[in-house]
Amino acid sequence: MTTLILIRHGESEANHQGYFAGQIDPDLQSKGLKQAELTGKYIVKNYKVDKIYSSDLKRAYNTAKCLAELLDMEVVKDKNLREIYAGKWEGMKFDDLVAVYPKEYSLWRNHIGRSSCVGGENVKQLGDRIMNALTKIAKENDGKTVAIATHATPIRVAQSIIESGALDEMENIPWVSNASVTVIEYNRGTWRVVAASIDKHLAELKTVLPTNV
Repeated sequence: MTTLILIRHGESEANHQGYFAGQIDPDLQSKGLKQAELTGKYIVKNYKVDKIYSSDLKRAYNTAKCLAELLDMEVVKDKNLREIYAGKWEGMKFDDLVAVYPKEYSLWRNHIGRSSCVGGENVKQLGDRIMNALTKIAKENDGKTVAIATHATPIRVAQSIIESGALDEMENIPWVSNASVTVIEYNRGTWRVVAASIDKHLAELKTVLPTNV
């Protein structure tokens, strides 16, 4: 069995300014860095981590680095752990998405598992990409505990697929908070969600996605 600790990145410049980042590369805000440091300490206290992976985008990689520095370990970058490629939505304010793409963005907000980013990936494509990446990491690290810094939509997609076997009910899976910890297990082809969006260690520094995402 492999234990995967999925970490959503700390608060980024995109989170703070209220725009859809996708695969563009804003870094962590100062609060996001503090969140990442607290999450690193939480993980060290509660888990024995054997390896650390991260999306190659700065907000995830710099979140992973906070843990890696505590453990004196390297971070393995994997572009397959990136956030969804949002095409024309990337860099747009969430309020503007509601106005410019009302039909497509309404589907994203209300039935996300069946939605597509205009000019970008659809959520099914993201699900295939993320689950392939997680399965590869799990198989390569059998019997170990692996920390993975990634993004909100990949974690939500993975949780939906693991818990229901599909994306049809993904809208019922809450977004995880910044720098939160979601723990999943892989054992001989079977996945299990152990815990989702652990964030009590962040206390007053906790931040979440706005309601119009």
